[in-house]
Amino acid sequence: MKKVISGLVVLVLLVFTGCSSTQSLQEYYVDNSENPNFLSVDLPVSLLNMEKADLSEEQREALSSLKKMNVLAFKKNDSNTADFEAEKLNVKAILKNEKFIDLMKINTSYGRGVIKYMGDDEMIDEVIIYGDNDEKGFMLIRVLGNNMKPANLVKFMQAIQQSDYKGEGLGEIGDFLKG
Repeated sequence: MKKVISGLVVLVLLVFTGCSSTQSLQEYYVDNSENPNFLSVDLPVSLLNMEKADLSEEQREALSSLKKMNVLAFKKNDSNTADFEAEKLNVKAILKNEKFIDLMKINTSYGRGVIKYMGDDEMIDEVIIYGDNDEKGFMLIRVLGNNMKPANLVKFMQAIQQSDYKGEGLGEIGDFLKG
């Protein structure tokens, strides 16, 4: 009888410690990378073709701290509206986790969004950019790098604005952004 009770206690502990109420952002990427409603791409920052841009030394330093971007986009159509709403809620629930620090809210003619980061005031572990549009879908971008600093994010955004980058090399993700 003691073995049965001990076994049940271990089983209950495993169930409660093994289950999380919300999945991590990385788990969400992995779980949906093969889902036909999603476009999933890992992009090196070098693809942004920033070498030719006229950048300041600070902007070059900011750019060099960034390594890659994981892009996951849900392309909405007439047959997946319910899935779109459910996935949008899933992402927003994940991003409500207190480990994600709000950096900026975005509200443009293309849609609404938010930029968040994980880390602290000295060092960023990753930057998360999320935006949605009720007609087109949503996009979730994880920017990963080494020794990223909060001030570098602003410098990186300035560098992107100065570049001639028009979405070349992004394939379907670029089409999603344009169309």
